[in-house]
Amino acid sequence: MKLTIASGKGGTGKTTVSSNLTTYLATLGKDVVLADLDVEEPNSALFLNADLVNSNVANKMVPKWDAKDCTLCGECEEVCAFNAILQLPEEIRVFPELCHSCYACSELCPTSSLPMTPAKIGVINEYKNELFSFVEGKLDLGQEMAVPLIARTMEYVDEKFPQNIKIYDAPPGTSCPVIEASRSSDFVILITEATPFGLNDLKLAVETMRVLNQKIGVVINRYGIGDDGVQKYCEAENIPIIAKIKNDKEVAKLYSNGELIYDKIAHFKESLDEIITFIGGIK
Repeated sequence: MKLTIASGKGGTGKTTVSSNLTTYLATLGKDVVLADLDVEEPNSALFLNADLVNSNVANKMVPKWDAKDCTLCGECEEVCAFNAILQLPEEIRVFPELCHSCYACSELCPTSSLPMTPAKIGVINEYKNELFSFVEGKLDLGQEMAVPLIARTMEYVDEKFPQNIKIYDAPPGTSCPVIEASRSSDFVILITEATPFGLNDLKLAVETMRVLNQKIGVVINRYGIGDDGVQKYCEAENIPIIAKIKNDKEVAKLYSNGELIYDKIAHFKESLDEIITFIGGIK
């Protein structure tokens, strides 16, 4: 099973839920792996006492101009949908940061003057503790696009842990990185909070997931603050509310100290039990 934990905004509790849920499932004897796909700011490792066991360079493929046979016909610039190639009077200029590795320029070049070559975009780190494995993608500074590294990280998890339950800690928001982290999952849990900001961004996340035709459910974090707008919205849209995690200062203290919560706060563990019961019934 592939489970993505996402939200329409940052700071709602994705990492809190994903790190605690993964650890709790592992204590129950489940073969589970956690992947931190927020590759621009991965932070799940702060809460997991795990040792680094493997680190791999992650590349994306970009074209490299070979001037030998090039006739400067301009076909490459014309077919590039991302403005990553510029034809100048005496050369072809490639902008790797804009390249989406679609191979169009390379495949359609009549003189094969744009062979695809690997370019480093970050690293994929694998950690291990006494309970489970954890994988994170970490994007290099200056890289423009997170999606290629998210895709490589998910491929790594699929190859190394084909039989495990996979929990993806997605980036915040509703843009391309979230879509990449969610589109192949079996189910997406949207974490929100019962505030006007939380509701506004939840609506955006729901719209995004519906475009992807994804199955979704909602977890309300910090339940007890704000209003009932999120509940009314979910009822009107027929979206299941999987669990309500109570607003609790002790939870915030533990999180701020980089500690796991499920084994210290009873009501938090009960909310995780509700999530586990729900996902256990997903067909």
